[in-house]
Order: sequence, then structure tokens, then C-alpha cells
Amino acid sequence: MFSPDRTERLRGQLDTARRRLDTARSHTGRVATAAGAAVATAGLFTPEVTGESLVATVVATGAGLVALPTRKATKVKETKVVTEHHDGMSVHTRTEPTHQARTASVLYAAPGVSLMAVLVAERLVPGVHWGEALAVALWSAGTWWLRPARAARHMLVPPLPPVEKTADLVVVDQTAYEHPAAQWWAERAAVEGGAAPGTLLEDVERTGESAMRAVIRSAIPGEPVPDISVRRLSALMDVPEDLIAVGPVPGRGASVRLLTVGTADEALDARTVWATRIAPLAMPGATITDIQFGRMTAAVDMTKEIDA
Repeated sequence: MFSPDRTERLRGQLDTARRRLDTARSHTGRVATAAGAAVATAGLFTPEVTGESLVATVVATGAGLVALPTRKATKVKETKVVTEHHDGMSVHTRTEPTHQARTASVLYAAPGVSLMAVLVAERLVPGVHWGEALAVALWSAGTWWLRPARAARHMLVPPLPPVEKTADLVVVDQTAYEHPAAQWWAERAAVEGGAAPGTLLEDVERTGESAMRAVIRSAIPGEPVPDISVRRLSALMDVPEDLIAVGPVPGRGASVRLLTVGTADEALDARTVWATRIAPLAMPGATITDIQFGRMTAAVDMTKEIDA
């Protein structure tokens, strides 16, 4: 037993082989039509080729009818036959072509039979008659356009569906977001019907323990950022409205907007921390003028000059 994957691969290979065979038959039919048109045209001027052309047409049409898969459109019919034997009655089965098989056979033979009729007419009519030329033109155009032999085969064996062209498919790449907030924005706020559809969140920067700043950019280059409802953002982020602001980016156009959430903390460097958090409580009025750092495993010369 084959695995499901191997069975699927085999089925695909068989379908590919069938499509190639159907293409080869199609090309053969085109060549046969062109050859028929050529011999019919030659028969207008050289009746000597009519005999060879008739033989070739009969052989080609007969071979095609033999290869036509009419067995795929046959049915089994039970026929009861009463005999003189002591058994009384015997029943046997036989196969007979359906109406579809008969129609396909007639349709397949139509180009060859009609071509033979044209060739015979060319042989019987002396000289070149305009009716012969019209018959050749009608046969050539009708057979090339209608393709009755191909239609007959497809009537018995439907063609496989065309293969989808993967080159025309649009592959949507999963965008790698640089910040979790940008991914959250894309999945919750920038979706269709969201608070900020058609936008991207970039340059996300944390400005405090519960504060951030980012740039909202339009996903379509050259288009402005749509109007963003602070009320909807407040509901989506569960943050008070007065802590959310959407405004212009200094020096930039309307394709970007500045988003601020929360109250930004002041700078967290040593001097600012000393001046804002330590000095007012421990040493009012003192400032740090110089800081020196060394290795923890070596002697550290850290001098703090404090002006009282």
C-alpha cells in the first residue's frame, strides 16, 4: 500500500502525462487538418493526387475511429433467449454502444468523410470550379475552428481541469515587526474596521514605566494617515483618553502622525535622578559635578564633588 503522499504524487504524475498526451493529440489534429486542406487544394489543380489522398484519408480516419475510446460509453444489456434445450431458457449478456458513443463516432468521422466527398467531387468535376474552391475553404475553416474530432474525444473522456498558474498567485509575506507594540497595532488597531485601518506603527519608544511614543505611518505611500479616534484607541488600549494624544510629527507631512500614550518620565541619568529624587530629600541644594567609574575588581577612584 502506498502512503497518501505517494498516492497523491502518482496521481499528479498521471494527470501530467494525460495532459501531455492530450496536447500531442491536439497538435496531431492540427497537422492533419492542415494536410487535408493542402491535399484538397492540390486536388483542384492536379486530379492525379486524388487517389492517394483518398487512401490516406480513409486510413487516418479508420485508425482514429479504432483508437477512439468508445468503450468508456458502452452499457451492458441482458438479453433473454428462449432455446429448444431442455434447460428451457438461457440468459447471456452483451455490450452495445450508447447513443453518446454513436454520436462521438459520427462526429469524429465527419471531417474525414466530408474531405473524401470534396476529393471525389474534385475528381468528377472537370477543370476548376468555384464551387470546389468554396467547398475546400469551408472544410478547412470549419474543421480548424470547430475541431469535431477533438470534441468527440472529449465527449467520451472529459479533459482534466487546467493547472493553476502559481506565478499569478499573490504570496502574502508575514511581516516581521521590530516591536511587540507594532505587531499588536497591526493585529488590533490597523485591521479593516479598526481604530486606525491602513496604518503602521513605527519607531516605538518607551518614555516611562507606563508611557510610550511612536510614529503612525500610512500603509499606502503618499496617502495621509486617516483620522484616528482617540476615544476608540482609549477603549481598545484601556487607557484614559486624556493620556492619549495623536498629533503631527515635527518637520514631517500628513503621511505620519505622532502617538503618545501616558505621561513620559523625566530623564533617568544620574544627575537628573540626584537632582529630582535624592537631593531634595537627603541633601537639598547639592548637585553632582563629576562622576568617575572604574572596574569593580580594581581600585575604584570615584570622586564626587558636591557643591553645597
